[in-house]
Parts: sequence; C-alpha cells; structure tokens
Amino acid sequence: MRIHAVLVLFCCAFAVRAQFPRECTSADVLRSARCCPSPFGRANDPCGASLGRGQCVPVQADTRAHGPQYPHVGQDDRERWPLRFFTSACRCTGNFYGYNCGRCKHGFTGANCDTPVPVVRRNVMSLNPTERRAFINALDQAKRTIHPDLVIATRRYEEIFGNITIFENITIYNFFVWSHYYSDMLGDPTFALPYWNFGIGGNQCDICTDDLMGARSSFDENAISSNSIFSQWRVVCESVDDYDTLGTICNSTESSPIRRNPAGNVDRPMVQKLPEPQDIEACLQLITFDTPPFYSTSTDSFRNTIEGYSSPDGTYDPVVRSLHNLAHLFLNGTGGQTHLSPNDPIFVLLHTYTDAIFDEWLRRHPESQNYPLENAPIGHNRNYNMVPFWPPITNAEMFVPAPENLGYSYEATWPARPITLTEIITIAVIVALVIVAIIFVATTCAMRSRAHNSESRQHLLGEQYQRYDDHDAHSSKSQSVV
Repeated sequence: MRIHAVLVLFCCAFAVRAQFPRECTSADVLRSARCCPSPFGRANDPCGASLGRGQCVPVQADTRAHGPQYPHVGQDDRERWPLRFFTSACRCTGNFYGYNCGRCKHGFTGANCDTPVPVVRRNVMSLNPTERRAFINALDQAKRTIHPDLVIATRRYEEIFGNITIFENITIYNFFVWSHYYSDMLGDPTFALPYWNFGIGGNQCDICTDDLMGARSSFDENAISSNSIFSQWRVVCESVDDYDTLGTICNSTESSPIRRNPAGNVDRPMVQKLPEPQDIEACLQLITFDTPPFYSTSTDSFRNTIEGYSSPDGTYDPVVRSLHNLAHLFLNGTGGQTHLSPNDPIFVLLHTYTDAIFDEWLRRHPESQNYPLENAPIGHNRNYNMVPFWPPITNAEMFVPAPENLGYSYEATWPARPITLTEIITIAVIVALVIVAIIFVATTCAMRSRAHNSESRQHLLGEQYQRYDDHDAHSSKSQSVV
C-alpha cells in the first residue's frame, strides 16, 4: 500500500498518529528509546541478530528542510519520525521483515524467507464468486481481529510516561497498515488485495453490489444495504478537533455507520461521475514525478495529477478534482471525507488501483529520479521516514516498482494512448504521400503497359506484312521484284 505514504500520506495520518510494537511500549523501553525486540523472545538477541535476521541500528531521520505548507512545526510527534519516540530500531537483512525481523517480506515464505510466492493483484470485477467471498471475509475478519503485534498511541508524547494506558489495541483493519498483514492473518502467503478500476467513466458504482462492497440501501439512499456485511461496520477517528482541543489522538472507539451515496452529490455535478479511461492514460504520459512547490498547486506533476488536484494532463486547476480525488468524492459519504475515508472498505480497492497506476508510471519512466530531496510538505522529502509506519522506511525505498520491493505485481490492462493533433497531422501527411506514391506507381505502370501493348501490335503487323511479302514472292516465282 505504498501509495498511501508516497502520495496520500495526509489522508491516513489522521487515522493513526503513531503505531508501535506492543513489546516497545513499556516505560523502560520508552525511556531507552530503543525498539529492537527479539523475534523469538530470546534474551540479548535483538532483531534476531544471532540468526542473521537483522541488526539493531540507529534510526536515520533526514534533516533536510521541508516545505512551508505545514503550520504546526515543532508541535507534532510525527516530525522527523520516529525520533520523538525511538532512536534505535531493527534493520532486517535479506527477505526478513517486521519490527523484530520475525516475518518474511511479502512475496516470500519459508523458514529462511527465501521461497518466492507469486502474488498478483487483479481487478476485483474479475474475481469469481468464491474469490469475492474470500476477499470480503478477509476484510471483515480484519475489522474484527485485534492486531497481534501493534498498538496505537492515543495521546501526545509528553503524556506517555506514567500513563501507559495511552496505548490501545486496535483491529487489523482499523489499523490499516501494510497489505501483508492480511495474508499473515489468513495464513495464505499468495493472498493479494484486488483493485477497483475506477477509470470507467459514467455515474454507476460497479463494485457497489452486495456480493462486493455493498449495494445502496432500499430504505436510506445514504446507507449500505443490510444484505451487505459492511452495513454493520462502524467508523473510527470521526472527530479531528480533539487533537487541538483535548490533546487526544484518535483512538479505536467506533461510532456511526459507514455512509455512501455514489454520484449523489447534486450540488457538485463534477463529482457525479467517475474518471474516464483517457484520464488514466493522460496521467501516465507525464514524465515528471513532482514539481515545485511539491504541493496541491503543482503543475506537470505526476504526483499531484494522480492525487487529483490537477487536470489529467497535468495542468493545475483549483476547480478540478480528478482521478484519485474524484473517485473519493464520487462515493459521496464516508469515503469522500479525508480523515474518514479509510473506514469505507472501498478505500482499499481505490488505493490499490492508485498504486497500480503509480506502479505502471514507474515502469514507463524508469529514468525519472526527480522525487524531491527537500522542500516537500512535512514527511514527504525523498529520504524522510514515512509516517506512521514501523519499522522506519523512507519514501525513497518505496520509489521502485512493486515486484522489486513489495513482492506483488499487477494484472492490469491500460487504456490506449490517445492520438495527439500533431500525430494526426503526421499520419495524414504520411497517408497522403502513400496515396500519391500509389497513384504514381499505378500511372507509371499503366503508361508502360500501353506502350508495351502498342509495340506488340506494331510488331505483329510487321511480321504479317513480311509474310505477305514472302507469300507473294513464293507464289510468283517468275515475277520480278523491283
């Protein structure tokens, strides 16, 4: 789910302000600022070092300046993440992964994490009924299963000591972190989150059916059908004001049900339809990942365009909402509100497709190394650690095609590139030249054919005339020839 951090970190940052291994939340560990547990509970074996799984190393947090867009500098625990909490963490080797190097990277399995497992993300609409049920059940199970390893902080750092209850358990879905937790939970290393191709145009939500993400309720146009399991889901992190007024951070308390009314925002006709296929292709044609000011006002920026603050061709327009943003706003409910959107399970499918577009862009533009080193919004410089993920990982480490780092690939068909006016003119000129050449060749051949026919007729007449002479000569031997 790297597209969360690389492209839409602000969306998710409200949902979980800080996440840590449960083993690292005791007062002693917090005071030591060293989060390097043993994967097998062994004493003096941080990060499985004795087995070559990893090492406990100092956390590197980039010090380059971030942009001026963030107004709360010096007040947020996420700045220079995660140094406010920990200065040492596990750095795993090979294909080992996790806060204690006790897991395998997604796409690998086995005791030594050296057995590749093919993991392919497919269009959710291509899943058969059995696969659909398995996916829906996985989401629901994740919603109801307490995360086995990680907890969230619900207060600011200065209130931690002497108040360890600020750390709360949270379910896997509510935590909503890396996709490999789903496969760990299901015991299926081949499990892959599917995606929703939202670039289909029109005003119909094709995945809003009861066998997928939930149809519209027959009794409330803003609710999910009672035939869908998602009608029972409740949202977390509904209030964003508590952080400033009470000093509390979003906790795991669930509140109101998910709301959704696709294409139902009559006050904004622009968001009553989904992005068009050609919008996806236009975005993929952009060659620059990001441009100054590295914000929602950037022009000719792939990052800003796929987020949806620019027109699909990359032109910034403050009125426009396209691609990722348009798909969110189209849902017109929980999924259309930045701080609440992850609560709607469509969020998973919407973001896996956004990640698929990003992955395709990386494949098409391997030379693009223009991820900003500095002056991007806080947390978004190239070498900044991504908030709130643990163990620490930089934006740069995720700036590679998915198979190289995340262990999965995409099964996707991309729209054909539209023909530009210049290309149309060029094609027309070429066609005209070909037609002229054909006419010239045809005319030349016809003229040669006529000439040949004329010569042939003349030759036959000559022969006939000569034979007449011969006939005459032979028929009258005595006649003198003058």
